Amino acid sequence: MLEQLLIFTRGGLILWTCKELGNALKGSPIDTLIRSCLLEERSGAASYSYDAPGASYTLKWTFHNELGLVFVAVYQRILHLLYVDELLAMVRREFSEIYDPKRTVYNDFNETFRQLRREAEARAEELKESKQTDKPVNNKKKQGLVQKAGSDKGSKKSEGSLATDGGDGDKAKGRKLENGHSNGNHVEMEEPRAGVVNGKENTSSNISAFDVSKLQKRTKGVKKTDTVVNKGSKPDPKKKATKKNRVWDDAPPEEKLDFTDPVDGNGSGNDNIEVVAANQGESMMDIEEIICSDSEGEVDDNVQKDSKPEAKKKGWFSSMFQSIAGKANLEKEDLEPALKALKDGLMTKNVAEEIAEKLCESVAASLEGKKLASFTRVSSTVRAAMEDALVRILTPRRSIDILRDVHAAKEQRKPYVVVFVGVNGVGKSTNLAKVAYWLLQHNVSVMMAACDTFRSGAVEQLRTHARRLQIPIFEKGYEKDPAIVAKEAIQEATRNGSDVVLVDTAGRMQDNEPLMRALSKLIYLNNPDLVLFVGEALVGNDAVDQLSKFNQKLADLSTSPTPRLIDGILLTKFDTIDDKVGAALSMVYISGAPVMFVGCGQSYTDLKKLNVKSIVKTLLK
Repeated sequence: MLEQLLIFTRGGLILWTCKELGNALKGSPIDTLIRSCLLEERSGAASYSYDAPGASYTLKWTFHNELGLVFVAVYQRILHLLYVDELLAMVRREFSEIYDPKRTVYNDFNETFRQLRREAEARAEELKESKQTDKPVNNKKKQGLVQKAGSDKGSKKSEGSLATDGGDGDKAKGRKLENGHSNGNHVEMEEPRAGVVNGKENTSSNISAFDVSKLQKRTKGVKKTDTVVNKGSKPDPKKKATKKNRVWDDAPPEEKLDFTDPVDGNGSGNDNIEVVAANQGESMMDIEEIICSDSEGEVDDNVQKDSKPEAKKKGWFSSMFQSIAGKANLEKEDLEPALKALKDGLMTKNVAEEIAEKLCESVAASLEGKKLASFTRVSSTVRAAMEDALVRILTPRRSIDILRDVHAAKEQRKPYVVVFVGVNGVGKSTNLAKVAYWLLQHNVSVMMAACDTFRSGAVEQLRTHARRLQIPIFEKGYEKDPAIVAKEAIQEATRNGSDVVLVDTAGRMQDNEPLMRALSKLIYLNNPDLVLFVGEALVGNDAVDQLSKFNQKLADLSTSPTPRLIDGILLTKFDTIDDKVGAALSMVYISGAPVMFVGCGQSYTDLKKLNVKSIVKTLLK
């Protein structure tokens, strides 16, 4: 049974809802649909599933882009209603005829909806009955084929039995043994194409057959000769090049290879650290990035090149008249060339193929049926819609001002805890030190927690960063429970009055369940204020797999009814990708978490914010 049907504008004004249904929905499925699907450019999907305590809903929708209307139907997921799509299309057609932008009440549409609903339900019942009547006929046909196959004793019988068994030769062979149709030569039937069945030659199917055994003997003989030739031709020992040790005759050997800062009781290391910290300068987080404006005609030119044959078919005069008068309504066929060019461009910028395809579907759904303005090309309209969609996706939905959150936690007299998670080798420890340096510049006291008790040298690496930045570090060595280490670090920070605790964790692959279980335990036990996923900007399709599985494992392995997922993203190695910035879009789209930091170098100052306009411009270049 249909739970709810709603009609509202893109601005959020509810025009009509079915009062007859009037069922109280559990939770807020429509608000979640708007927030998580329609505003996040996922409207190209066929449906949306919403789970609430005690109920599970499926939501389907359609648009009237020219009028700016949205039609949403809600029903119980277990019912699998077949008429919802047709009902939405009928409601869309009928309501668009009576729609007036000045009206806000449509009580006269109730009777029309009742009639449309009865028609849709009747058609669904007819379709269901027709399917049920077709099934016995098909079963009788199958039974007849099986009986016919059982009556044959030639090669047709073996082929028919193999076809009914789905090609499983072993099952067919076992059935023949039980029925007593095969003799002692049943082993030969493993090759049904040999033309021999039950030890007798099948003359009907053996007209163009050949002896497989002879062919196998010939091939075996060829293989043997090849192996003999290979054995006889031994490689020339002169071709083997052995690597010689390199000897440096001109330069004297280095006496000192360890260039780390000396630390002794006189504090010489601290003096050196002060000089290094002073030379680092201002963090790039506090420097505004300036974007230069370039021409935006490259995509349009590419679309024109791709659509040249179609333009020739339409003719010069018709295309000129269409650009002046404007097209009545945009259709899917009109959008396909421009969307294909945009999809290919996004994929060359390292956007995951799945994400690029979903984005193009969403843009097509938002433009289909819309009227094209005069002196406007389809490619320009599609590009503008894609640009708006990308800006909407990459713009954070919530505040990412960490400094404000730190001061709010300070007023409550508790430290602000940040946990850095991610796969191996992405730069968690290095970028943790960059975040610590940025916080120190804003007069925030920081403490590091060495909770990577798995990788050799991880504690020493973090200890070096803490010594250079002159901040305390909490460590317990290796082979300890990271969740307990993090808990004790937070307690120590509370006693010492530290404002922020930066927790370093071991790198782990998203498929490693024991390590993912340990990470889930750490997050559940300590309840951090921020869970940062550290990912490389170099990855493309793997970004989708990493983030989705990290979130899925954190949700599945958590013992809390409301598990903590990834709150933000820190992109590393951003200075090595040139214009391949698509990983940022893929990660934000798949997780919904904003990019809070971008690592762009090896120095402590090489940490900056994500410039949304710059990323969108690069993606559409």
